[in-house]
Amino acid sequence: MPETRTDSSPADTPNAVSGTPAATQGSSSAAEDSAVLFEREDDILAIRLLGTWSLDAGLPSTADLERELANGPAPKRIVFDTTELGAWDSALVTFVAKAGQLCRAKGIPIDRSRLPAGLMRLLQLAEAVPEARDVRTVAAAPGLLTRLGQIGIGYGGSLREALTFLGEFGMAFGSMLRGRARYQVSDLALIIQQCGANALGIVSLISFLVGVILAFMGAVQLQKVGAQIFVANLVAIGMVREMGAMMTAIIMSGRTGAAFAAQLGTMKVTQEIDALQTMGLSPMEFLVVPRVVALVLMMPLLCAYSDFLGIMGGAAVGSVMLHLPLFGYLDTSLHAVDLTSLFGGLFKAATYGVLIALAGCLRGFQSGSSSSAVGDAATSAVVTSIVLVVVACGIFAVIFNILGL
Repeated sequence: MPETRTDSSPADTPNAVSGTPAATQGSSSAAEDSAVLFEREDDILAIRLLGTWSLDAGLPSTADLERELANGPAPKRIVFDTTELGAWDSALVTFVAKAGQLCRAKGIPIDRSRLPAGLMRLLQLAEAVPEARDVRTVAAAPGLLTRLGQIGIGYGGSLREALTFLGEFGMAFGSMLRGRARYQVSDLALIIQQCGANALGIVSLISFLVGVILAFMGAVQLQKVGAQIFVANLVAIGMVREMGAMMTAIIMSGRTGAAFAAQLGTMKVTQEIDALQTMGLSPMEFLVVPRVVALVLMMPLLCAYSDFLGIMGGAAVGSVMLHLPLFGYLDTSLHAVDLTSLFGGLFKAATYGVLIALAGCLRGFQSGSSSSAVGDAATSAVVTSIVLVVVACGIFAVIFNILGL
């Protein structure tokens, strides 16, 4: 006698357990629920499919088939019996496909010849295009030479964009010098206010603290040799020649350079730059030239203001810590600084202004078309500006030393 097993519970019919109610077909009455029976005869395992199989009852599971194969001896062949199968849809296709995968994994041949012709065609169609094996695999990491090549190509593209930007700015600036550039004077005045007067607060704080730090560090060392009066020379020369212009440039990089990049990046996202080009206006003349001119005009003034506050910060340390007379400290500072150092610092500040404005505008034009890209452009503008300022400071130090200034 063949051995019959079912996935039903004892409360159901002797042959099968009713599953979730399935959909009916046509105008017939409620169809029988889907069920699966397992019959063993010799070394053959027969899977009997009963009732109606519909997706409305949920996707079928092959867990019972897994348990049947695990509990008994492994059959040599598996067949399907569909004599009592009712209406079916993709639910039956899914079950038979999963059963086939399970049997292939265990190395058991499966006979699907007794399945309905329509079901066989659907299975053949599903298996005609197998899943690509490399779809879910992680792409292999590129080699060292490939990465170096990609980095070189990226830097080359960035350099080309920067040179193109500089060329277009040079043409626009030449048009401004000839009085042919089209921009609004009111915009220039507003940018001058934002770059100049609105930045006095942060420049005042940072410059005064830098003067205090320089004076304190110098006083600690000079007191050991009784030369504390030279703290005035140290602070004055340091602020006028290097630190005034340098600190002002770093402040403006984080404040104004980032603002330029964010403004132009936002205008690119909202397609205002495209609108200017549509109206026949050059974005370089209308947007970049006023910003560069405004920052170049304000940087020397901010630098001179920073020099003065740095010296006053050193004077505060000299008066309180070293007990030096205030007017004597200021007189020593005045004699320590010459016009060459003063104008050299102002020239550096103007150059830093050009670099900061160009870096901010360049990153703004390179911004992507999303809100996060605008933030990235602002961050990149700050980093680029500071790097350019530091490099330019080093170049100026070498040039001034060669010229004996």
